[in-house]
Amino acid sequence: MKHPNHPNVDQSDRVVPYNLRQSGRTPVELLISTRVRKSPFWHLSIEAGCWRATTYNRIYHPRGYVKPEDGGMMAEYDALVNRVTMWNVAVERQIQVKGPDAEAFVNYVITRDATKIKPGNGKYAILCNDKGGILNDPVLLRLTEDEFWFSISDTDLMLWLQGVNVGKKYNVSIDEIDVCPVQIQGPLSENLMAKLAGEAVSDIPFYGLMETKIKGVDIVISQTGFTGEKGYEIYVRDAHQNAEIVWNSVLEAGEEFGLQVVAPAHHRRIAAGILSWGQDMDFETSPFQVNLSYQVPRNKQADYIGKEELERQRAIIDGGDFPFKMRMVGLTFGGKQITDYAPDFWLIADADGNDMGYITSPWWSPELNTNIALGWVPTTSSEVGTKLQVRLPDEYSESSGVPAEGEIVDVPFRESVNPNIREVVKSKGLDYAE
Repeated sequence: MKHPNHPNVDQSDRVVPYNLRQSGRTPVELLISTRVRKSPFWHLSIEAGCWRATTYNRIYHPRGYVKPEDGGMMAEYDALVNRVTMWNVAVERQIQVKGPDAEAFVNYVITRDATKIKPGNGKYAILCNDKGGILNDPVLLRLTEDEFWFSISDTDLMLWLQGVNVGKKYNVSIDEIDVCPVQIQGPLSENLMAKLAGEAVSDIPFYGLMETKIKGVDIVISQTGFTGEKGYEIYVRDAHQNAEIVWNSVLEAGEEFGLQVVAPAHHRRIAAGILSWGQDMDFETSPFQVNLSYQVPRNKQADYIGKEELERQRAIIDGGDFPFKMRMVGLTFGGKQITDYAPDFWLIADADGNDMGYITSPWWSPELNTNIALGWVPTTSSEVGTKLQVRLPDEYSESSGVPAEGEIVDVPFRESVNPNIREVVKSKGLDYAE
């Protein structure tokens, strides 16, 4: 039941273990064809200097604007944390659930209580299968009493939602809609958004929504984003018709603030402890393994998919045990500065050099002056302060074949402008598991 490539890394909890072969970077060209969608911002991203892309939700996704020889991803990081940036995130497909039973249906498919989300607000949410595995972790927007948008991460969530309703028959329509977002992130984001949409932007609370127009185009603005910085998302309605109007308006208004078009800031989201579905977690991951226990409320009376299994898991945890062999932790470690995406899951060893886990999301933190990462280790070796080693590839190793020294630390790694639940709980000295 253990992974055949690295048998000391226990993945026996999983049906499909992660491939931990250390293959390095893959020297192939990404094929651009018609079977993967090009978003209405795609050509605009190319004009802005996009030089590489990945696929996400079967849409091409820009993942680099500044060339490595000009500073690469860390130059983009500088623009994010010191000025303001715009991202093409049309890959966040918008799945609309609308109709008289919208609240009841949404409440059945998410773990947290949808009845507490008031119109004009949103929440970070997760959806689980009946085994308690995380299927998706969208930003869930409630436009009106009977209309929700799931701004989804990298899975075909619409198909799942439609499949659930084949049997349940809630009185709702479930469709992808022609709405595409861009993110405006950084300390000057509020200044830019106020210039674009008026001073009322400053009154939008964290996860609040505002419907307005930019040069006649209907948009929805939320104060959300994939960083720990101040930021917003602009959801462009009828995006295939209006993409250029909104994009170019942002570029024009952003000139005085030093706006820069950049790729999604995985370096900053790691520092904030924000997870990436498919990279840090997937449908075999329980929320209790990845610090998302607050997404499983104790007092939600209504039934929801996965409730029975998640409550079983929590009962075991409440009894003083942990029903999983592995859990996610934060860690700091040495080696050369990691300034780009990792192409592999790098192995984690214990202090004696025995392989025991793997890193999912590493990067260099300029503020902390160290490499940081999210990774999976055995539950028995997951305490903060635990010493470990990271087997880095030669490009990041100080000495070939010699692992870097590391340590498990608290997550998030640094403060956020809008503290998430983990930060709030930590600052109040509370038990996060509650």
